[in-house]
Amino acid sequence: MNSQIIFAFVISLITAVIATPVVMKLAFKIGAIDKPNARKVHQRIMPRLGGLAIFIGVAAGYFASGLYHQQMTTIIVGALIIVGIGILDDVHELSAKVKLIGQIAAALLIVKSGLTIDHLTIPLLDKYELGVWAYPVTVIWIVAITNAINLIDGLDGLSGGISSIALATIATMGFLEGRLMIATLAIIALASTLGFLFYNFHPAKIFMGDTGALFLGYCIAILSLLGLYKSVTMFSFIVPIIILGVPIFDTTFAIIRRIVNKKPISAPDKSHLHHRLLAMGFSHRTTVLLIYTFGIFFSLIAVLFKSATVWVSIIIIFGLILLMEIVAEIIGIVHERYRPILSFFKKVKTRQQSRYQDM
Repeated sequence: MNSQIIFAFVISLITAVIATPVVMKLAFKIGAIDKPNARKVHQRIMPRLGGLAIFIGVAAGYFASGLYHQQMTTIIVGALIIVGIGILDDVHELSAKVKLIGQIAAALLIVKSGLTIDHLTIPLLDKYELGVWAYPVTVIWIVAITNAINLIDGLDGLSGGISSIALATIATMGFLEGRLMIATLAIIALASTLGFLFYNFHPAKIFMGDTGALFLGYCIAILSLLGLYKSVTMFSFIVPIIILGVPIFDTTFAIIRRIVNKKPISAPDKSHLHHRLLAMGFSHRTTVLLIYTFGIFFSLIAVLFKSATVWVSIIIIFGLILLMEIVAEIIGIVHERYRPILSFFKKVKTRQQSRYQDM
């Protein structure tokens, strides 16, 4: 790691630390506040514009790193759109449709600049040209990952910590593969997020709000896209998904939960991963640290997955799916009586015991 990257890291970190208290005052002044309700864990009014401090920190690190010499105008404009949408939502609480339109607009700008996934190489088969499908695939990729961090923003320091783990993993992979621009951008975003976490870890003084959650999601989406640029293998496509294993796990089982319980997919509830861990008796801080541990586990698997052979990769994928299902059943994230895998294992064990007794 060269001295300029270290300098950019320090500048981004310090800027976020200094900017956050200023943003806290601004949030109260313009009404960007989060009031407690039945679905939320916090019990008092909180400022929720913290993502603006993260963005300011990233901007400072960007100029300190010298990356302004790179052709990144479209990426920056897209970030400004995402941050603008986030600020408006933190102040006025925009509808999901309006936020989605803003995210699609930012994604279309990226696609228009030529940053698309053009073809996909499927292991054991052949290369598949996406053709016109390259545009919707890339847009969906950006929008989906941009929203991933927002979906777990439910406890103090949770989104910031999971984002930090993801960014640290991307930075590590970038350095290992010699992709210094990706690594540098990830390091800058990581530093700014860590600076914000000084104020956001439990007990939080400020929330990142949609400004922060959407911006960090956008950063991770663009960084992963730069790593996949133009040609990808099916398995390299999966690596960013594994890195974001925690929010994807939570979102997937939220959808399953609402289908099983015959509720609208968009219906809010208090059965997300962090809600279930709290219900099991874990403290706020311990719950966050446990989810950090899950995030680190997924990141380590992603690094291993990156260099694994085809068959080892297949085993890892199926192993992760099975592990996530078992964890979901243990903590009751779908329903306390939803235990298909555990029930199957229990029946097998009971039959084995019966056979042993009959012998």
